[in-house]
Amino acid sequence: MIEAPLLMINFKTYDQASGKEAVALTKYAAEVSKETKKSIICCVQAADLHACSKNKIPLFGEHVDIEPAGGHTGKVSIKALIENGMTGCLINHSENRIPFTQIMETIALLQEADMVSVVCVKDEKEAKKIAKLTPDIIAIEPPELIGGDISVTTADPAIVKKSVEAVRSVNEGIPVLCGAGVKTGKDVKAAIKLGAMGVLVASGITKAKDQKKAILQLTKGL
Repeated sequence: MIEAPLLMINFKTYDQASGKEAVALTKYAAEVSKETKKSIICCVQAADLHACSKNKIPLFGEHVDIEPAGGHTGKVSIKALIENGMTGCLINHSENRIPFTQIMETIALLQEADMVSVVCVKDEKEAKKIAKLTPDIIAIEPPELIGGDISVTTADPAIVKKSVEAVRSVNEGIPVLCGAGVKTGKDVKAAIKLGAMGVLVASGITKAKDQKKAILQLTKGL
């Protein structure tokens, strides 16, 4: 069960969040979660799941493929992810968008395995469409703001509010995260005031000079 408010950290493939650095970052996240009693989830590369699992922090995959077991070289299977520590997975991130039918099949695959599904969307229209598929969480991230210095809560607060309303109009039980440019506790607090259950953050933490301090600062907004 995912507890709100939530800080979800997407490691992507940043050098500062890959391999040994991924293990260190999950350790910081686990320490802050324990110290602050706040809910934190780390989304890590498939190759880092096993090593990061020792840090006792909920781990999500960044992507999972829907192909069944067999001859699918280069794909990422749900069995491998689960057995290496995954408890949920991102779907359709703006840097790895997939067709609607694949989103639908991926949600079903995760539900069957009792894994949490977090579907990323670009706007309120897509949020409403995806809500009909009943994922566990929807994350609104305007692509043009991802990796930038201006938070979505500052640049376009209306899209967060409208996305929350769009999802609730379909299914009030699906919580919404918001991301893109989130860097401070103030950004997090604003997201929650707009109706989000929390935030999805990447470079604001992964590229910080003091990653633990960055995580701690963001949890203050929860």
